[in-house]
Amino acid sequence: MMRTLGVAVVGFGWMGRVHTQAYARVPHHFPGLTLRPELVAVADEVPGRAEEAAARYGFATGTRDWRTVAADPRVEAVSIAAPNFLHREIGVAMAEAGKHLWIEKPVGLTAADARAVSQAAAEAGVQGTVGFNYRNAPAVVAARELISSGGIGTVTHVRIRLLSDYAAHPEGALTWRYERERGGSGVLGDLASHGVDLARHLLGEIEALTADTAVFLPRRARPAGATAGHARAAGGELGAVENEDYVSCLLRFVSGARGVLEACRVSVGEQNNYGFEVHGTRGAVFWDFRRMGELAVSRGTAYQDQPVSTVYVGPGHGEYAAFQPGAANSMGYDDLKVIEAHHFLRSIEDGTPYGATLDDAVHSARTLDAMARSADRGAWVSLA
Repeated sequence: MMRTLGVAVVGFGWMGRVHTQAYARVPHHFPGLTLRPELVAVADEVPGRAEEAAARYGFATGTRDWRTVAADPRVEAVSIAAPNFLHREIGVAMAEAGKHLWIEKPVGLTAADARAVSQAAAEAGVQGTVGFNYRNAPAVVAARELISSGGIGTVTHVRIRLLSDYAAHPEGALTWRYERERGGSGVLGDLASHGVDLARHLLGEIEALTADTAVFLPRRARPAGATAGHARAAGGELGAVENEDYVSCLLRFVSGARGVLEACRVSVGEQNNYGFEVHGTRGAVFWDFRRMGELAVSRGTAYQDQPVSTVYVGPGHGEYAAFQPGAANSMGYDDLKVIEAHHFLRSIEDGTPYGATLDDAVHSARTLDAMARSADRGAWVSLA
């Protein structure tokens, strides 16, 4: 039996819009859901932004105060797309108010923040889905199945990369993202969190690591007013960048496999160069987000000079069939968030977690904290 579910979005920058559009699309791609999301409320502290969102997308209410959302009995589920430093306060308050949570990574500034939100959700008996969207790509689902089935033999090593240029311009504004108090870590929380989730999702738990970080653009101009995304602020007062632009990390997995994770937000010439290369004793599998529907696979018994084939994912892989009828038809980033919305609503519907959970967020945050400690000490850090 179909019923409506009152949903709200807190934080209406780019990611808030992506969540909103996913709520609108999910019934079309997943008609079997018995929950139909209804846009009840939107909150954003920037003057006029919530009202504009309400008018454009059809929310019943727009407000500058997220506490109004927490107190609204019409709201049963909340998307939290506010800045990182607000994740813990908002997440805990929403859980305590009995709202299910769809929250963007990294779920706060530290592992302690992620644990607080996870614990509040568990105590309240609400579901929590986290925005580790890259694991939702059908090709990543296919890669995980190939790896877990032994299709490339025993995994020996993996390389995961998340390289981008969104912060490469020297006139990029000194927003909250570059401050320790409000942004926490830099590229660790923004991109490496995705890399850690992919590493665990594909290869299992990480046992130990050693990391190095760097700031390559140490000063930026302060913006004159409210910003969205990665705005520029030429001519403003200069301030210090307090968190890292770059991280490289060596990983040891519980399985015995080894890994390299590299992430950078100031890589000139790189636009969303995200992906992985997993090698095993009998083959390998490669994925590049920019060619999201393709999986490069090497498998067989040749070992040396073994060829690599391109597999175009299709209806048999992940949730691909909900979007396209045949292999090699393109999917995009926003489709991954529709899949995430489906996982969130299905979790509420069944009372069973689907997709990336708050527990995954805690594991990722613990690993990021360990990277920061390792970079500071110049030593290996155990995650046991």
